[in-house]
Amino acid sequence: MSLWPYHGAAVITGAGSGIGRALALRLAERGVNLALVDRREDRLREVRDAIEGPDHHASVHVLDLTDRAGVAALPEAVRAEHEAVSLLFNNAAVAIGGDFEEVSAEDFDWLISINFGAVVDMTRAFLPVLRRAPRARIVNLSSIFGIVAPAGQTAYAASKFAVRGFSEALRHELEGSSVGVTIVHPGGVATNIANDARINVARPTEEVERRRAAFNKHLSLPPAQAAEIILEAVGQGRDRVLVGADARVGALIQRLMPVRYWDLMKRRIG
Repeated sequence: MSLWPYHGAAVITGAGSGIGRALALRLAERGVNLALVDRREDRLREVRDAIEGPDHHASVHVLDLTDRAGVAALPEAVRAEHEAVSLLFNNAAVAIGGDFEEVSAEDFDWLISINFGAVVDMTRAFLPVLRRAPRARIVNLSSIFGIVAPAGQTAYAASKFAVRGFSEALRHELEGSSVGVTIVHPGGVATNIANDARINVARPTEEVERRRAAFNKHLSLPPAQAAEIILEAVGQGRDRVLVGADARVGALIQRLMPVRYWDLMKRRIG
């Protein structure tokens, strides 16, 4: 990407690891100022120390995204560190292991509050700030599980389908303004989301670990490569991006078999 069209800072949630960390590193290489948001201060400071340089500034904002008052106050804290903001990456996400009947209502609601609720709250908080930029963009990370919905992923798929619907409607509402919306559907990116998943089900430990290992097998795309694909799309002002061959194949299968896609996909996943 030779011409980066955004001239303000980028706010990244979940910036302490995975895709969020990779986005921060790649944006720093482009000389972009960064507001790094995560609930883990140690991870944030490690990322900040890796990218801080004379050509760009990275601020650290420790925040639990379920804290709505904290999210509402974040723009003021970011503006104290950066003159302008032109990019918002709603990247943070969590996972839960177990089928719907095994997952507690509290765990289900916790996941929704982070994977979807925080996307809405962050967008509401930062949209007035983004509107001040000559060109700005909201980048919401859904998932291939926002296009297809595998068994065992009821909470996660529900949240990522919600992110997709919210993002598409918001893009239509902002049409003609200076703020664009990109919806991102990553496939199997090699992050710690499966290892960090909340497990609170009545299954033998051996079975839980077997399922975790089976899921991790499909997380193979390096985060740095995923970040580069995302930023290429953002730089081009694209509305949607599928990240990884598995995401492209999954989206195609769903398009060809909108009701029966799981019959084919469960054989590929299994």
